[in-house]
Amino acid sequence: MKSAQLLPCPVFIGGEWIRPKLAGTPVYNPSTGDVISECPLGGSAEVDAAVEAAAAAFPAWRDTPVIERARLFFRYRHLVEDNFDRLCASISLEHGKTLVESRGSLYRGIENIEYACGAPSLLFGSTLEDVARNVDCETCLQPLGVCAGITPFNFPAMVPLWMFPLALACGNTFVLKPSEKVPLTALLLAELLEKAGLPKGVLNIVHGGRECVDALLAHPKVRAVSFVGSSPVAKYIHETGTRNGKRVQANGGAKNYIVVMPDADIPRSVEALATAAFGCAGERCMSGSTAITVGKAAHTVVPQLVDAARSIKIGRTDTPMSQPDMGPLVTAAHRERVRGLVESGEKEGATIACDGRDAKVADAPNGFFFGATIVDKVRETMTIAREEVFGPVLNVMRMDDLDHAIEVANRSAFGNGASIFTSSGAAAREFKHRVKAGMVGINVGVPATMAMFSFTGWDASFYGDLHIQGREAVQFYTQQKTVTTRWFGGVTEDVWRK
Repeated sequence: MKSAQLLPCPVFIGGEWIRPKLAGTPVYNPSTGDVISECPLGGSAEVDAAVEAAAAAFPAWRDTPVIERARLFFRYRHLVEDNFDRLCASISLEHGKTLVESRGSLYRGIENIEYACGAPSLLFGSTLEDVARNVDCETCLQPLGVCAGITPFNFPAMVPLWMFPLALACGNTFVLKPSEKVPLTALLLAELLEKAGLPKGVLNIVHGGRECVDALLAHPKVRAVSFVGSSPVAKYIHETGTRNGKRVQANGGAKNYIVVMPDADIPRSVEALATAAFGCAGERCMSGSTAITVGKAAHTVVPQLVDAARSIKIGRTDTPMSQPDMGPLVTAAHRERVRGLVESGEKEGATIACDGRDAKVADAPNGFFFGATIVDKVRETMTIAREEVFGPVLNVMRMDDLDHAIEVANRSAFGNGASIFTSSGAAAREFKHRVKAGMVGINVGVPATMAMFSFTGWDASFYGDLHIQGREAVQFYTQQKTVTTRWFGGVTEDVWRK
């Protein structure tokens, strides 16, 4: 079903908002199933125009004093805060997050803007005098040039803000390709950056699918590519980009394990597990998608988890009135994929302890809803145990001891996050030391890092060398230059006055 009037979805190239005459793909309101916009599917021509605009803007932006770049992002932060409700409404409309989730994700995005405001300190070099007689050595960090960002559907504001503020603050120019499923919020972010005084061509936005991505990966003037999405695509982005001589940081999917020990604070553990598994309708790479109960913990944890899941109210998120606990999935096709994985678990012998497959919302019968679901007695050989579900589905595995729990978690192809709930310092230390994951939580369900720390996924959760966020991101968006200096002799003439 189409809305009466579609929201515009232009590209932003060289400081100009352009509505290209291209074939498009529908952008949905997941709460109702209505089409709210049409995202144009650009290709090499649009990418070339955007990259050339960014390349033309780079020399002047690179030479803009870093303090002035930082001040621009101070202005940008204020503008984002002034338009906070507008941005959150856009996130909820095109993605389906609850307003609470939209606000939380945008706050995380603002933290990255604040981190970029520290560019004058982040870009410090180093100096050492007299590395040899009368010889000094210094290092400085310089921008790369044109960088590109390819972002996913699940965080329309936060993930783009992981990328372009710091890249620009470091002196680069940028081409952003947001997900064609959620392109509208990214346009609002660019609009506000333009109002903050960003020069034309420094940030550009293009839309499209694989043809657009491939054009970015192949363009000779793109120096670095940041990506967040599924692991198969992350691997492709990394292999293709590096083969074309680019720096690449490619964040993939995950299968995050949460171990609950018998000595854990069960009520708090259940609350954290429910939030980790069902928050954002499970559409996040840090979702706590697998609970491993150790020993007798299962007898109390599983019934309480089922009660918590059944109490979650689902509903439409496109109106501020009577907000639910959980919104819809992003598209009907994605909902059917999640349903298929739950059904595979049932066929392979797991037990559906809480079934959200037939969830209905009375005032939104065409919305893409899927209720909180718990699949109990999952074995690691099952399809649902190995694949990222990316929906409000929690797998429960039952094991006898911590050693076995860690071994199973470590056999996963992924390595994004892992958590343990326990009152034992020894168990917590053993877990954090041995578990194969880049981000570890101790009595924390979602150990996602803040802006000053790098987002350190491992294995199939990340392809590259330097991670998104934090000091590693500064290194990713800059190149180090080392200068060795020697001056011969002393002052032999009156050079200071002539």
